[in-house]
Amino acid sequence: MSKQPDSVSQASGPSEGFILVLNCGSSSIKFALYDAGVHPLPRQPMWSGRAVDIGGPNTTYADSETPEGPLVTPEEGDRTPYVAALDYIRAQVRKQLHGRTLLGVVHRVVHGGPKYSAPVRIDEQVLHDLESYIPLAPLHQPYALEAIAALLHDLPDLPQIACFDTAFHHTMPKVEKQLSLPWELYERGVRRYGFHGLSYEYMALSLPEQYGDIARGKVVVAHLGSGASLCAMENLQSQSTSMGFSALDGLMMGTRPGALDPGAVLYLMEIEKLSVSEVTNMLYRKSGLLGVSGLTPEPRVLLARENEEGPVGERIRDAMSLYVRRVIRQIGSLVAMMNGLDMLVFTAGVGENSAEIRRRILEGMSYFGIRLDQEANTRNGPVISTPDSAVKVVVQPTNEEWVVARHAARLLGIDPE
Repeated sequence: MSKQPDSVSQASGPSEGFILVLNCGSSSIKFALYDAGVHPLPRQPMWSGRAVDIGGPNTTYADSETPEGPLVTPEEGDRTPYVAALDYIRAQVRKQLHGRTLLGVVHRVVHGGPKYSAPVRIDEQVLHDLESYIPLAPLHQPYALEAIAALLHDLPDLPQIACFDTAFHHTMPKVEKQLSLPWELYERGVRRYGFHGLSYEYMALSLPEQYGDIARGKVVVAHLGSGASLCAMENLQSQSTSMGFSALDGLMMGTRPGALDPGAVLYLMEIEKLSVSEVTNMLYRKSGLLGVSGLTPEPRVLLARENEEGPVGERIRDAMSLYVRRVIRQIGSLVAMMNGLDMLVFTAGVGENSAEIRRRILEGMSYFGIRLDQEANTRNGPVISTPDSAVKVVVQPTNEEWVVARHAARLLGIDPE
């Protein structure tokens, strides 16, 4: 990996520089650069972008100043495509510094395990701990850690910080964290953790700003994206969530099944003779909307083809019906657990942008006294319930990068307020 320094000059003060946010997935790196010298810390980055299909045949790159196009990196030594893409991104970051300092890099890390319930500065021991949690989040954890390890090796003095998607759910009562397995497994960390916590943390910050005290009541947030989950919040704290020990649990997702009878997994292994790796691949990459439809994990594409004739159209309709029904069922269980509902929030890619899926979910929840404002729903909110609705329903864009940057600023000794 290139050893050109990421800091091109020494800043005069602790906040006279930038914070770089990295969100590393299995084949993508999203990045955002925040100016730590602006107070309060801006909710939108000064510059951002992404590289996608890393390691695939169509790797592309785009940022705030560069339209999307092919990303071609020189072949050097034994660099993995992931590290090569990270090197390229670093080179683009350096162009944005303009004589100021990169104060630190903060990573969205999916799993903090039983040990990490708050953001932490990364060293070799922290990295070792996080590597032990890879089996709990194999789609995301390894790639964030690959980026961390590369930077730790190349720039050991550059502060790196990890923020965890599991951390927000630390406030759940113990009964919500327990699995009905032998007690000693709970003590060894086999428990419900929950995910998408950085998105839910942003909701806890932004909803009361926009909607006041109702946001402090009984709230269900539906984070519907390629990964999907629900969070029940009271007084802006997580009380329960649909994901559990791993990111497989809960709602039906793009390629993951959500809640699944463990007997089905035993059947696949004992009768169908699938190996552990084959079952893992099926559950993480071949199930959900993709598995049921046989076509794609993208709800937008499935909705467009829903009226097709024959077996293809039938499978698409089955997939969408199952997707919506699972959301309704699990919202209902969270409402029952909280003994009420004041506010329902849709967020993330599907939740923010699919009026049709929101409509279908809400029509299946009419027993709550929800009344949908069809026109507001069509324009994606922000409030999509009518004034006489028993439950306030809103569409709220999430902002995980800003949440992560705020945590990093505090650990670097900067007040983000």
